[in-house]
Amino acid sequence: MPAMISRRHSVMAGATAFAFTSCLAASRSAVAAEPDMGLRTPLPTQAPMTEALADLGNVKLWYWDTGGPGEVVVFLHPGSGSAEFFPYQQPAFAKAGYRVICYSRRGQFRSEMGAETDKFFAADDLLALMDHLKVGKFHAVGSALGGYIGLDVALSQPDRLHSLVLASSMMGIAEPDYQKTLETLRPKPFGELPIEVQEVGPSYRAANPEGLAEWKARHERSGKRAPARLKNKFTWETLGKLRVPTLLMTGDADLWIPPFLLRKVGEKIPNITVVIVSDAGHAIQWERPEAFNAAVLGFIRSTATR
Repeated sequence: MPAMISRRHSVMAGATAFAFTSCLAASRSAVAAEPDMGLRTPLPTQAPMTEALADLGNVKLWYWDTGGPGEVVVFLHPGSGSAEFFPYQQPAFAKAGYRVICYSRRGQFRSEMGAETDKFFAADDLLALMDHLKVGKFHAVGSALGGYIGLDVALSQPDRLHSLVLASSMMGIAEPDYQKTLETLRPKPFGELPIEVQEVGPSYRAANPEGLAEWKARHERSGKRAPARLKNKFTWETLGKLRVPTLLMTGDADLWIPPFLLRKVGEKIPNITVVIVSDAGHAIQWERPEAFNAAVLGFIRSTATR
């Protein structure tokens, strides 16, 4: 079974390829039919796109954009990566009729560090790029640290978002009990592990050494990032005020935000959908792209009916 989905509101009916079952119901026949669980998906050919350096005044950011008249989906990369981290999503979402955009944040792959790095807000950079590209409202899909920026926009300017996806993201929640739990999950020696062990699930590392090598290569050239300063302080109270339709996702082997903790966060947010992707670590968009794409596409399509 590719994923488990829980819903607080009936927003996904008929819109997703996933079965609403518990992981205990996964059949042996299903596992036998897909022995690698989608962990060996080859890198797809990319859809035609524009690549450029956008001059936003105080910084120049590198981005790619598939163009087209469809609704805009903006991918927000993790701290360990860059705009190179969504090769499995670019053609799939373009084929589905969306205009797909991704950019590297300050200091990361092909983007400049820019001026006043101790004063800028990452959400302002995102919205400045959208204004530069003449994009009004969009779907924000944030992976890990990228989710912090998407959440910041959702709380500051919710009118700019159709929907919000927070994938494998700890979301920068400042609650002391939450922070303490995160610290217990990753004691000091955790930070000494190779980055691929921290972020890529063991099933993928075992199944796809070539894909892992490509992930590492893209990480190594991702560059030194600027601090991602936030406008909002994320607390249980502020999360309770979130009104943008939101999808929370994590992998069942994610060492940063495990399923139990993600579901606890989901209890604090209205209008929420939660997806747990099986056989996946922290990099679910890379490790299990077919499951990731189906869940996100199903979710953002469902927001059109709200």
